[in-house]
Amino acid sequence: MLNLPFPVRDANATSGSDGLGNLPEWDLSDLYTSPDAPELEADMAFLEKECAAFAADYEGKLASLDADALLTCVLRNEKINQVAGRIMSYAGLRYYQLTTDAERAQFMSNCQEKLTNFTTPLVFFTLELNRIEDDALAAAFAANAELARYKPVFDRIRAMKPYQLSDELEKFLHDLGVVGDAWERLFDETIAGLTFEMEGEEVGIETTLNYLTEQDRAKREMAARELARVFAENIKIFSRVHNTAAKEKEVVDRWRKMPTAQTGRHLSNDVEPEVVDALRDAVVAAYPKLSHRYYELKRKWLGLDRMQVWDRNAPLPMEETKTVGWDEARKLVMDAYNAFDPRMGEIAEPFFTKGWIDAGVKPGKAPGAFAHPTVTNVHPYVMLNYLGKPRDVMTLAHELGHGVHQVLAADQGEMLSSTPLTLAETASVFGEMLTFRKMLDNAETKEQRKVLLAGKVEDMINTVVRQIAFYDFECKLHAARRESELTPEDINALWMSVQAESLGPAFDFMDGYETYWAYIPHFVHSPFYVYAYAFGDGLVNALYAVYAEGGEGFEDKYFDMLKAGGSKHHKELLAPFGLDASDPKFWDKGLSMISDMIDELEAMEG
Repeated sequence: MLNLPFPVRDANATSGSDGLGNLPEWDLSDLYTSPDAPELEADMAFLEKECAAFAADYEGKLASLDADALLTCVLRNEKINQVAGRIMSYAGLRYYQLTTDAERAQFMSNCQEKLTNFTTPLVFFTLELNRIEDDALAAAFAANAELARYKPVFDRIRAMKPYQLSDELEKFLHDLGVVGDAWERLFDETIAGLTFEMEGEEVGIETTLNYLTEQDRAKREMAARELARVFAENIKIFSRVHNTAAKEKEVVDRWRKMPTAQTGRHLSNDVEPEVVDALRDAVVAAYPKLSHRYYELKRKWLGLDRMQVWDRNAPLPMEETKTVGWDEARKLVMDAYNAFDPRMGEIAEPFFTKGWIDAGVKPGKAPGAFAHPTVTNVHPYVMLNYLGKPRDVMTLAHELGHGVHQVLAADQGEMLSSTPLTLAETASVFGEMLTFRKMLDNAETKEQRKVLLAGKVEDMINTVVRQIAFYDFECKLHAARRESELTPEDINALWMSVQAESLGPAFDFMDGYETYWAYIPHFVHSPFYVYAYAFGDGLVNALYAVYAEGGEGFEDKYFDMLKAGGSKHHKELLAPFGLDASDPKFWDKGLSMISDMIDELEAMEG
């Protein structure tokens, strides 16, 4: 199934294209030229035939294969994944350009159903791999170096061994997957179809969220209340989607005997639960010195007795209302990338010149931003909703970082290129940091430096504090759903239980804010995804500290890390930098960078 990642900036992504210059659109022809392209039909025919042949050749026989035959089997499986991934990338990207178009939705759904039917006979592959004895597999790796390259993939597959069901049940769940996907589509189409009344005009969710970053407080309040009104009108749909998705997960987890609701995510991320717990605990313990302290500063800057939720992403009073045109944004990011290493700029350039970015805000387009890797013999595509806010420049830097990472990892091949979520945010957050530091170096006045520092602190709070609060909300939601069906009021209460704790005593919460959980796509598309952002930010802060200290050969080590894709564990990838994410003190290093920036902002107050 195509699983497109969604953006972290729940209320910072922005949306319109007036005066921004020539915003690029995707050219998807590198995947297929049209839905009825003969190449697409040929690939469908290949999959139907090859999946049946693969099952006939290998089902019930994996344990008896020698090393060379097992490698051939793995390579054939990889080719199937690549062709299927190409089809679903095309169908999915085309759909996200216009989610309200019935033909595009139908085309994607039909592709998904065909591929599910074709690949159901292949479910045996991972099940039989897990039945091969450890000694036999070790001997096969020793006998064939090319096969041994796939050991990290085998290790991740075999990590699921304790939670594996019977062959028949696994096939049943595989077939049933398209039904669960329908709830995700209902969520996407509902969000894309929402309309909001703003200043006498009907607009979509992106434009409305953009108002939350307006200098005019009355406009921010108007947007916040309008969001709450529309969410409340649709809350039963969102509640049904969350109830159903959480219940489906609970049933599958129970049958698999997963010890916690989070176990599946930790396994897919190739990260130990205790590492995630250490990250979560370190961030929660740091709330007072991070978000609480920063928002108290911001309250004073805004001249308010109390902050309201519509003030959270408000620009500072001394901040110029500035629109950054597309060409300027491109130059800012590319200058930062090239200054770090020209190789990075060289990889990023084609995104701008070859139709790999879709930047404009359009009716029916999916909200937010993402970078989708497609398949390793094509290239990634980046989606933005670019409106020219300074934060949009950071979103461009972020998603372009993903794109660079995906290009570099592609040489690993289809099965080894995919990076676990915990490390998938490394290049994106590092790209943001490079761009931010470049802008900070260019600041000409104390006020400009203050605005830039405050903006970066807010982004980091949104990436670390807010995402860990989201993670806590999800933990509570899934735990509660295991006990009972949840009313919208139940979910609202869980949401509010993490908000005051994370944002701090400077805030009051308007009536209606309790529904704001409804539009966060991660909760539906990728349960427990959100901690990966905090993981990535903490990791990059620690990495950047090593870079800033002038560590020899940093750039080469950094490129090697990105090129590794999913072929190495986080411990192995970070070792060349002298870092270890399993050390509880590791997270304090990353969090101290945010704290240091707040120290500087406080010092500016004299």
